[in-house]
Amino acid sequence: MVIEPTISKQNILKILSRVTDPEIPVLSIIDLGIVRDVIINNDEVEVIITPTYSGCPAMDMIAMNIRLALIENGFSKIKITTVLAPAWTTDWMSDDGKRKLKEYGIAAPDKKFEIAADGVECPLCHSTNTKLISEFGSTACKALYQCNNCSEPFDYFKCH
Repeated sequence: MVIEPTISKQNILKILSRVTDPEIPVLSIIDLGIVRDVIINNDEVEVIITPTYSGCPAMDMIAMNIRLALIENGFSKIKITTVLAPAWTTDWMSDDGKRKLKEYGIAAPDKKFEIAADGVECPLCHSTNTKLISEFGSTACKALYQCNNCSEPFDYFKCH
C-alpha cells in the first residue's frame, strides 16, 4: 500500500524549510526568503522562487534540491518557477535567518549600510571598529571586512 503525501501549502513549506542554501548551509531557502509562493494544482506542486540576484549561480542547485526534497517526501508532479520581479530584497530574510548568519560568522544585512566603508558589526567580537577590504567577499552577494579589534576577516551579506 502506497501512502500519498499530504498536499498542503503548510506541509510543502515545512519540507522546504529543510532545504538549505548551498553557499550558506546554515540558512534554509525559507530563512533566505527566496521561496515566494507554493501553489497546489490538483496533485501538482509549484514552488515559486526568486534568486538573491539575477546571476546567482546557486539557483540551479537550489531548484534541484527543492525537487529532490519533494520527491523524497512522495511528490511526483513538481514545477519550479523562477521569477525575477519583484527583485529579491534582504527584507525578505527571516529574523531567524539573520541570527543564523551572525552565529555562522557572517554579518547580517543592515539597512543603514549598503556597502559601508566601515562600521559593520563584527559577528565574532561584536565591535563596530571594522573596515571594508573588498566590495566582493566569498560570493558576489557578500562584501569582505576586517575587524580592527580582533583582526579577523568576515563576510557581510550585502543589502539589496
